[in-house]
Amino acid sequence: MKDGMHKDRGLVLINTGTGKGKTTAALGIALRAAGHGKKVLILQFIKGPWKTGELKIMKRLKPEIDMMQLGKGFIKIEDGRLKITRRDRDNAARSFRLAREKIISGCYDMVILDEVINLVAYGMLDIEEVIKLIEDRPWRMDLVLTGRGAPEELINIADTVTDMKEIKHAYSKGIKAKKGIEY
Repeated sequence: MKDGMHKDRGLVLINTGTGKGKTTAALGIALRAAGHGKKVLILQFIKGPWKTGELKIMKRLKPEIDMMQLGKGFIKIEDGRLKITRRDRDNAARSFRLAREKIISGCYDMVILDEVINLVAYGMLDIEEVIKLIEDRPWRMDLVLTGRGAPEELINIADTVTDMKEIKHAYSKGIKAKKGIEY
């Protein structure tokens, strides 16, 4: 059987696109994996120290699922442009080093890198570092990457890619983010 066809080989999944649901879909994958006895780690790269619904419930799902919010909050936008600070860049680098350590440790069956693709799209993380991490991960580990604007290089090496497309969103009607839906 070819390496790529081996049933125990870890997969690389990408949830990308402009629509809602990238993180939500990844959390569903985490629940499914944990239900099958797999140890899961979820690392959130941009979401800050908010008490989101997913963070609250994940505390109850330990030790099957560990979740860490590594971000300092959303990146600011001024005049339609991203305003990335030195603090943002330092945090991204520090967070990615931690992710690499956790992945290489081999302690997890699945790792979700939530919004890591945004860091690449924003120029805060070199795509070659992400590709190297994918290549260096333990052979059996499943890896899920989320975020808008997945570059072709990541799409090409992924096993499964889902593009979440926004058709309609309540926010465009002036409806604010709702607890239990957006966070």
